[in-house]
Amino acid sequence: MRSTSIVRLVTPFAFGPFLVAGSLAQEPTAAAPSPSAVVQAQATSISRFVGDERYRIGPGDVLEIRVFERPQLSRETMRVDGNGRIHLPLIQDEVVAACRTEVALAEEIAGRYRTYLKNPQVDIFVKEFNSAPVSVMGAVNKPGSFQLQRRVRLRELLTFAGGLSSDAGKTIQLIHDENSAACDVAPPSTTVADVRVTPRGGGWAMSDGTDANRVPEAMLVAVDLQALLRGDANSNPYIRPGDFVHIPKAEQVFVVGNVYKPSSLPLNEPLTVSGAIARAGGVLPNTKRSRIRIVRSGPAGTAETYVDLERIEHHEQTDLLLKAEDIVEVPTSIGKLALRGFLGGIVPAYAVYAPLTVIH
Repeated sequence: MRSTSIVRLVTPFAFGPFLVAGSLAQEPTAAAPSPSAVVQAQATSISRFVGDERYRIGPGDVLEIRVFERPQLSRETMRVDGNGRIHLPLIQDEVVAACRTEVALAEEIAGRYRTYLKNPQVDIFVKEFNSAPVSVMGAVNKPGSFQLQRRVRLRELLTFAGGLSSDAGKTIQLIHDENSAACDVAPPSTTVADVRVTPRGGGWAMSDGTDANRVPEAMLVAVDLQALLRGDANSNPYIRPGDFVHIPKAEQVFVVGNVYKPSSLPLNEPLTVSGAIARAGGVLPNTKRSRIRIVRSGPAGTAETYVDLERIEHHEQTDLLLKAEDIVEVPTSIGKLALRGFLGGIVPAYAVYAPLTVIH
């Protein structure tokens, strides 16, 4: 038994565990399973996916299939075709591999071979994971493409992208690929016991004519970041193959003027005027603290508001909550600057002329 990483960057040849379906004997059985029994087994297999954390095989994956003591039936490499199916010796119909775990597929193949063998033992593992690529872009520390090797949720995926950067916004955009199969939940308005599956040209059809591998839902899902970080299960969905996760950068406010670090600040949490100035390093000397100007753009045009930083610090004035694209301008006091310049000129002059006065 081997252990695999949960998510890895797209690289070839990852190996999985052997999965046992039964024991081998050589005598043929009396009769093959009926088509209705096969369909019922497939429905049962699909229903088991609900709540199952294991990896689901998909188109493009490469499998190794071993039939114990039957090398002529075994395959070192078997690629799942674009319809999610594989072709095996002595089995007339294609075998659906997509949306099945390695164990479930091994059981299915063993059941097919009972026509020719008594209690066949089938081992399967995935040699190459190719069917579940996902992309994480935007305000994360390590954006890129990843290849899932088991089902993961959104919060777990973000850890493999290095976590959120400091300028991440309040919302995560999760975009589903409409061409990818979703194997994670039962179809809407259908209980597990009611699942009925019949073969169809491009996949599996439900009794109502919908695709068993698809779950109709919005292509774009907005996830609240704070709810996700709080551990809200409803804000931590499973990632599906082909998903694109985008974390937009936060809206910004700007602090300019007489501060140590004039800069733009991400508005990813409530931010007040005094908080923004503090994050910009604080005010420099000669600041006119009573006339901090906030410039705000709106549908009606630009509006200006003035606050007194000293009164805010003494809780005599409300600390204004900033909005996106606000500009906080910290002015220089001309009077203080002139006085400082005047005093700066007097001190050197006194240092020169004071000794002469003492001599005379």
